[in-house]
Amino acid sequence: MRDEYDFSNGRPNPYLEKMKQQVTIRLEARTVAYFKEQAAVTGIPYQQLINFYLSDCASNGKKIAIV
Repeated sequence: MRDEYDFSNGRPNPYLEKMKQQVTIRLEARTVAYFKEQAAVTGIPYQQLINFYLSDCASNGKKIAIV
């Protein structure tokens, strides 16, 4: 390993926009349980399933129906 590296010709990360942001969110226990059940069926981690669902809602412009 070198003692010093030259980053003068470096460029910004082209994938920066696709990076995920860590957040803390409180969810109801039954909501988490639902996604954990789906994770067991699909083999996809439950946090990734929640992300897929929220991304789908955002990309399709779904509106929240608060009753």
